[in-house]
Amino acid sequence: MRAETPEPSRVQGRRNNIANVQLLDDEGGISDQLEVCLKHIFAKYCVPPPPVSVASAKHILLVPPEGAYLSQDGLDQWAKDTNGHPFSQETKEELVEFLDVTESGELTFKGFLQIYQLQTENDEEETWRDLSNHGFDRTLKLVATRTEDITPTEPQP
Repeated sequence: MRAETPEPSRVQGRRNNIANVQLLDDEGGISDQLEVCLKHIFAKYCVPPPPVSVASAKHILLVPPEGAYLSQDGLDQWAKDTNGHPFSQETKEELVEFLDVTESGELTFKGFLQIYQLQTENDEEETWRDLSNHGFDRTLKLVATRTEDITPTEPQP
């Protein structure tokens, strides 16, 4: 007798073949494993930045400070590092309209999670590409980044 196919758990966002590594949880939300990675990515670009002493350590996962957000410059740099180019003005306006932002329109970590939750539901491979661009492998371990060997500079206010 053949096993049931397709497997009920093999839906978009839950089909990684590596055991216990999923981008979305059973309810379709961001998995705890993915959230740790996204905190690290967000922290690289957020205001205020994480402490410099932590940021300068290789292979240490960063955590954004409470109340952190992506300024327009941080948003542009994250988009460039992730996709090769900043967002268009139209895309930025959509982010402000539909996602969680500060009163002055800067993207919060909650809004950042919303981006990845929607993206992963619609195109899991794009999320994997983004994670790879920020140094994560298919086990969601930080292995390297493009700028890892560059000494971080003092963050500018």
